[in-house]
Amino acid sequence: MRKPAEVQVEEAKALAVAGRRAGASVTVREHRQRTVSPAALTTADRWLTEAAKHGTRARSALRDVAEVCPPADVRSAFGLPADGTALLRSQILLIDDEPAELVDCYYPMDIARDTALMERRRIKGGAPALLAELGHPARRSVDRVSARIPTQEQYRALHLTSSTPVLRTLRVAHGEADSPVEVTVMLKAGHLYELQYEFDMP
Repeated sequence: MRKPAEVQVEEAKALAVAGRRAGASVTVREHRQRTVSPAALTTADRWLTEAAKHGTRARSALRDVAEVCPPADVRSAFGLPADGTALLRSQILLIDDEPAELVDCYYPMDIARDTALMERRRIKGGAPALLAELGHPARRSVDRVSARIPTQEQYRALHLTSSTPVLRTLRVAHGEADSPVEVTVMLKAGHLYELQYEFDMP
């Protein structure tokens, strides 16, 4: 027997905020989605400041610092060959101790080598300030945003359910002569974020 339309709608709403795992009961998430402006979240420090404005406890934790072969779109942004490497500084951002975002920042090795970027610690003043000190200030950035199915590693790190997507932002920061000085991959837990863009009409 077909269920009444209003019942189907209510069930659909429930499933939209529920996660299912084989052999487990359904877990319903509290809706805590935050509307954020990407232009206001250019660094982890600004992200922490913005989160604090909403009365939440926010913090970041460094996950890794290493020379790696980055993802294909990061290599493309830097103009690297298939086996090219870049410096990775990876961290996780948490709101009220709940994982909210994974941030992987990549730097050209000719800029990062023998600098504080390669040290496994927080950078005083942030990486953009250090880049400026090194003579590579960021002048503009370009974002590409997409929704993705998380990998198993992302699934575990962000404590996601099987039905939760991630919002992936690829941000390329350009310096002098428009050359890329930093490429950042940000993965936001889809149930926690809504992105808001604002621009002037011509």
